[in-house]
Amino acid sequence: MTHTLLSPLDMHLHLRDEAMLKCVAPLSAQSFSAALVMPNLVPPITTIEALLDYKKRITEAIGNETFEPLMTLFFRSDYTRDFLEKAALHVKALKLYPSGITTNSEGGVATMDIEILRPVLEAMSDLGLILCVHGETNGFVMDREKEFCTIYESLASAFPHLKIVMEHITTKESVALLDKYENLYATITLHHLLITLDDVAGGMLKPHLFCKPIAKGYEDREALLHVSLHAHPKVMFGSDSAPHPIDKKECCGCAAGVFTSPIALQALVELFHKHHALANFQAFVSNNAQVIYAYKPPLKEVVLVKIPYVVPHSYGNVVPMFANETLAWSIERVI
Repeated sequence: MTHTLLSPLDMHLHLRDEAMLKCVAPLSAQSFSAALVMPNLVPPITTIEALLDYKKRITEAIGNETFEPLMTLFFRSDYTRDFLEKAALHVKALKLYPSGITTNSEGGVATMDIEILRPVLEAMSDLGLILCVHGETNGFVMDREKEFCTIYESLASAFPHLKIVMEHITTKESVALLDKYENLYATITLHHLLITLDDVAGGMLKPHLFCKPIAKGYEDREALLHVSLHAHPKVMFGSDSAPHPIDKKECCGCAAGVFTSPIALQALVELFHKHHALANFQAFVSNNAQVIYAYKPPLKEVVLVKIPYVVPHSYGNVVPMFANETLAWSIERVI
């Protein structure tokens, strides 16, 4: 049994930099046609010069693969309209991080006060730039995304013509917002479709499943599965694949992030096949994103086949999700 995908897209990807970039970028480029690349490097990508330099490093790392890195800027509340007009020639979105809420987000916004953010958000709205948001407060870890829903509502109401992507949603409350506000969209990860907090910490702690936002409960996972398997037109795949070296994961003070890039399509097709939803797979991993971002990706055909695939223990110094386990599907060829 085979299934062919056309131009799969990863609309939330961490490629890091330097040695890590050289390790993980080719793994995404082999099977995806394009990806929205996150800007939270150290220091973050806040200038056009830094952005173009980073894009050049990505292009060099992927070699001859057919793959387009879609670049983003790290949101700052002091950007001018003139700067954003120039940036719009190079980026499709800006990524907003509440300060200190996740990996390398210390330079994020200190307040979500609408009036402070208004000049930048109005300019983005006028220019057709998309606002991507890591939506968590600094409250109790299981409630952070749910608490942020009121902020999403305020943003959606205050800027009705601004497309807002709720990144890597994990709760049923976030899912409910999709049908409440016309300008709210969402990315959903592989790991949040498969795991709950019980898988992370219900028995022995599994550091390679620890991520932010943290995996939630069964009802939340079911809500994510429902909109994904039905390819709700306002959701799209974003892996949030977040590589960290083994020594940063298997340690006290474990870094947050699940590395899924090289096994995402194999695991996703298995999930959609299991739920008799293969007819919706193309929309979830490509077509919806093309509409939301008004983007036409490079053509790439990925042929998946129902033949077991043993996931490697590691890729370089990074351990993937399902390391040493067997998935039911493999990538047969990429055209």
